Amino acid sequence: MKKPAPSYKTKELREFGEVLRGRRTIELFLQTPVPDALVKEAIEAATWAPNHHVTEPWKFYLLGRDSIAACLGLVCDIVTAKKDAKAGEFKAKSWAEKPGWLVVSCRRSDTESTQQEDYAACCAATQNFLLYLWKAGVGSKWTTGDITKDARFFDIVGIDTDAEFVVGLIWYGYPKLTPTQSRRPFNEVLDELP
Repeated sequence: MKKPAPSYKTKELREFGEVLRGRRTIELFLQTPVPDALVKEAIEAATWAPNHHVTEPWKFYLLGRDSIAACLGLVCDIVTAKKDAKAGEFKAKSWAEKPGWLVVSCRRSDTESTQQEDYAACCAATQNFLLYLWKAGVGSKWTTGDITKDARFFDIVGIDTDAEFVVGLIWYGYPKLTPTQSRRPFNEVLDELP
């Protein structure tokens, strides 16, 4: 006897869609610590992202108090050099309010096509991490700003730039404020071909 096709109109699927549509980039966080076990579960879930030939090109760095303090000093220096000392101090103070810090890196590849595939896999893994945390009530922000390209940042994190590069710095914590957002109409992003 032939099995009926599974229904796509399930409560679980609708709830999953709500998680995907509801996730937001969070700028302001409560100072309530996120449990380490939850963050590690999110990292483990992240590693189930699709990756070509199961290369698993990602690496995750959880930053502790000393590493974060070094990053705050570095961002102050970067912004001061670009703008002025007042702006540098303001940026460092703002970043000091980010409760959790994670760096995602990607292994360097020998060919451009493999590098592109590996980078895409690391981005998918990062999105898995963000979505897992979001489902648990934890917000995040993925940044690729100047600090993630600075050699001093690589030294702080312990990244060997001959072997890997930074995909992003992720801040996470419980949201103080969740912004609203919208997307372009669906018919503007879909072309159905014959």
